[in-house]
Amino acid sequence: MTSSTQTILEHTQIPRHIAVIMDGNGRWAKKRFLPRVMGHKRGLNALENMVKRCAGLGVRYLTVFAFSTENWRRPEEEVSFLMGLFLQALQKQVQRLHENNMRLKVIGDRSRFGADIVQGIEAAEALTAANSGLTLTIAADYGGRWDILQAANKLVQAGATEITEAALAQHLMLAGAPEPDLFIRTGGETRISNFMLWQLAYTEFYFTDTLWPDFGDEQVDAAIASFQTRERRFGRTSEQLPLEQQRS
Repeated sequence: MTSSTQTILEHTQIPRHIAVIMDGNGRWAKKRFLPRVMGHKRGLNALENMVKRCAGLGVRYLTVFAFSTENWRRPEEEVSFLMGLFLQALQKQVQRLHENNMRLKVIGDRSRFGADIVQGIEAAEALTAANSGLTLTIAADYGGRWDILQAANKLVQAGATEITEAALAQHLMLAGAPEPDLFIRTGGETRISNFMLWQLAYTEFYFTDTLWPDFGDEQVDAAIASFQTRERRFGRTSEQLPLEQQRS
């Protein structure tokens, strides 16, 4: 993977890679006087719907922030439920991904997960490894700073005397995938919260007040429509862009 600060990415109407912070599950449940865990269940349904929509539109990569390194600070009961929901999804949903020629990858630090979850991740990744459709990447126990540090440490351990962008990028968790074209955050917050700090350098951002469980096909289409209005200059002037990219 080459950094977009060095290479001008090809313009596409449909984003090749969409990254998402799925925010608002707890607030969705609270508004309905339901336990927070019910919001997480509905959030899983929203993810299933988005995977289907993105695949149908021709998106090649979808990366979602499921559990950050900071989320371990949440109440123990909620963390336990999220781990159980993650395992359940691995056991029940991966076969559907496989049947639809989709690939599943999980990025992050697996050292704090239970053995059952690690085994589930490994089995899911192995089952779908040869599939050629959309790649769904789940970021779990992931942080952008951690990602950069672990990549740098790998270079040091390999005896590197100089760290270059290209060398570092090869050891990031999303090595081999294009950098995201579009970043979406639901739930009304307007920050990236330590998600993919390196990879989002030239990504187009889209923030919405819609809570994640309510983020359906209409909202996906609106985010992509917004992306299609952006000029992606990568340091150039508007006049240097191909005619199809220039704003009228």
